[in-house]
Amino acid sequence: MFVEIPYPSEQTTRSGWVEVICGSMFSGKTEELIRRLNRAKIAKQEVVIFKPSLDNRYHAQHVISHNANAIYALSVERAELIWENVGTATVIGIDEVQFFDNQIVEVCTKLANMGRRVVVAGLDMDYTGKPFGCMPELMASAEFVTKVHAICVDCGDIAHYSHRIVNVEDTVLIGETDSYQALCRKCFVKKTELKESNQVLGVSSQVSIVSN
Repeated sequence: MFVEIPYPSEQTTRSGWVEVICGSMFSGKTEELIRRLNRAKIAKQEVVIFKPSLDNRYHAQHVISHNANAIYALSVERAELIWENVGTATVIGIDEVQFFDNQIVEVCTKLANMGRRVVVAGLDMDYTGKPFGCMPELMASAEFVTKVHAICVDCGDIAHYSHRIVNVEDTVLIGETDSYQALCRKCFVKKTELKESNQVLGVSSQVSIVSN
């Protein structure tokens, strides 16, 4: 479990940092983000949370985990709007960070350089198993990276792939168990090869939904 680093005393120069929480769908990324931000609030630190406006699965103005834990958040369309709305907060949380434009890396870096603690959560890989958007650069520049895991719905092993179970090829597809399954490496490779084989044969690759 991540243990927060205490801020220096007011008499010293405050150093900021970036924390990245990453993993697949249903791995508890948002749950961990909420946990850290709530602890910062308990410590009487000023906290502000942001989410991309396109992610409105649960609520337009809250970050909500799959386990229904929630925390108020500002919904913004572009990364630069985070910079404009951060105010005097010393702790900045950003959920679903992979959906923001590439300027998000610069925004997080500037905030950390100003002495702020920046905590972001996002998918490290897209549904094809490739690095997702800004995540590689954020993970490379962050002081702390935490990778969380889900449980494979097929075999029960540790899962870190987000397997899409609907026939949509857009990189960004907002969805839940109706659109994705968490799979381990072995099961992901197996289903990916089956999908590719079916596409060659002209057969639908959609599989039955398994609740996690």
